[in-house]
Amino acid sequence: MNKEELEIIKRKALDEHIPIIMDDTLEIMEKYLNKLKPKRILEIGAAVGYSAMCFCEFLAEDGVIDTIERDEERIKEAKENFKKVGVENKINLYEGDAVEILPTLNEKYDAVFIDAAKGKYPFFLKESLRMLNTGGIIFADNILYKGYVMSDYNKHKQRTAVRNLREYIKEVSENSNLQTEILEVGDGLAISKLK
Repeated sequence: MNKEELEIIKRKALDEHIPIIMDDTLEIMEKYLNKLKPKRILEIGAAVGYSAMCFCEFLAEDGVIDTIERDEERIKEAKENFKKVGVENKINLYEGDAVEILPTLNEKYDAVFIDAAKGKYPFFLKESLRMLNTGGIIFADNILYKGYVMSDYNKHKQRTAVRNLREYIKEVSENSNLQTEILEVGDGLAISKLK
């Protein structure tokens, strides 16, 4: 893996205000992924492919990442980035809307990273649980959404996203098959382990 190239991609994304995983969030996920050594990771929301490339380091030998992205510009950039970093053989990129693609997938995953449309998190959770191996982990990024989720925030513009993120937290917290912790790292990270 070409780490220098990865660093260039990261800086470019930050300069262009493309949302990529924050360092402190990645650091926490690395601890879990290191232990887990996943054979297969599902990522919902690839953007320019930065997080998927970072996760490659923690895959078991012959491990694979399936990632989904609908933005055509970002798909193009992600594919170029995978080649530059030398991980194109470890990442499958599904092009299109995760809401349409997820129900068509029937793989089993050791880890899922949810980082896409906030209003769709409960749907992403349902689909992820269907494909998660026992002992597998679902990471949901931006779960606290600028602090709105835990406050009495009710502005119209973000109302649906906030409501659905709250719904996600409620579901993972009340599901007796999941062991969930919510960390105030980055913009909030929910970590749910399937018992």
